[in-house]
Amino acid sequence: MATTETGEDSGGEVLKGPFSGPKAFAQTIRAALARAAQENWPSMVWSDANFEEWPLGERAVSESLQAWAGSGRQLVLLARSYDSVIRYQPRFVTWRKTWDHIIECRVCKNIDASEMPSALWSPQWAMRRLDLVRSTGVADLEPARRVLLKEELDECRRQSSPGFSATTLGL
Repeated sequence: MATTETGEDSGGEVLKGPFSGPKAFAQTIRAALARAAQENWPSMVWSDANFEEWPLGERAVSESLQAWAGSGRQLVLLARSYDSVIRYQPRFVTWRKTWDHIIECRVCKNIDASEMPSALWSPQWAMRRLDLVRSTGVADLEPARRVLLKEELDECRRQSSPGFSATTLGL
């Protein structure tokens, strides 16, 4: 995806700079996942208290994830709870079951929901929601910001435990 000087890809999606509002937040995620598929990003880390406002149940997101997924890929999810994902985003739950071998889901019970970063990180790009109520944040290509965000997400991961199993075993 070619970007312009304003950080927009050729389709007009903002991939660099601030975003404001739930629609802009969701569109930033859609654009990032489409870009991940096109550029074959090797790994991503997603973090949010519950992923309620992420557009994970949308067909376009599922298609982007399907195009991205493959050998050598890795996706780490960090959340306080996956209840909303299970309840309201069935497309993502189905996709997650298929690609369980490249996905690691972690539960961060020791981190308060208000302290949980709402972010999408990759080695190439990062996005962070700074105000959860207004869904404002920033998307960035800057290496220094990506490194700082990755360090924070790694700390959340260290304090987490496995969660959101792809299958439920009954006894």
